Amino acid sequence: MELKKLSILIPAYNEENTIQVILEKVKEVQLDHGIQKEIVIVNDASKDKTVERVEEYISRNPEMDIRLFSQEKNQGKGAAINRAIQECSGDYLIIQDADLEYDPHEYNLLIKPVYMDNADVVYGSRFMGHHPHRILFFWHSLGNKFLTFLSNMMTNLNLTDMETCYKLIRTSLAKSIKIKENRFGIEPEITAKLSRIKKIRIYEVGISYYGRTYEEGKKIGWKDGFRAIYCIFKYRWFK
Repeated sequence: MELKKLSILIPAYNEENTIQVILEKVKEVQLDHGIQKEIVIVNDASKDKTVERVEEYISRNPEMDIRLFSQEKNQGKGAAINRAIQECSGDYLIIQDADLEYDPHEYNLLIKPVYMDNADVVYGSRFMGHHPHRILFFWHSLGNKFLTFLSNMMTNLNLTDMETCYKLIRTSLAKSIKIKENRFGIEPEITAKLSRIKKIRIYEVGISYYGRTYEEGKKIGWKDGFRAIYCIFKYRWFK
């Protein structure tokens, strides 16, 4: 097992109010085994002051390994993650939304299976374990479980939370996948393509979830759910 550096990928779109907060949380995290951190931020053509906030933070924290890239036009979360994957250089990577729904202090929970059993991929599940979860939308929760159920049928995995943001992936595997989805369809696409890799070791651990309302900036909607269903079937039958 080789995990000397973790790449933290942050896709950001109109997150001026939270981007510095999440960067500070990432800074505070002390990774086990002396693992170093690399932060790769991809600004998805934000219309607010996201870029300015990131540049301010970088100037105040020159000791941190932070790189900022900007898309010329808004292409979606999937495209931003794909760009970040190509730009990162860590041994493993983890996807971190720029909002405050997921807690960076739990990175070590996802890293543990890498050291215990040489895991290639670790999913952070919002639906298992004893960690705190903000109570919000019944239909969103039901929709997530339904999408995970469909995905499991197509991939023959037994995940509890396919749609989770927290996916820790061996970087060499992530770079070998050609991502086509530009929006939230990236979750079932990545899962389907990872499931086809021979002898891959996939784990799942429980994590916390501090969800946002739409008034607080949540972006995913019902149309994304239908796209996810399409992607689950599409990437089961087509490479």
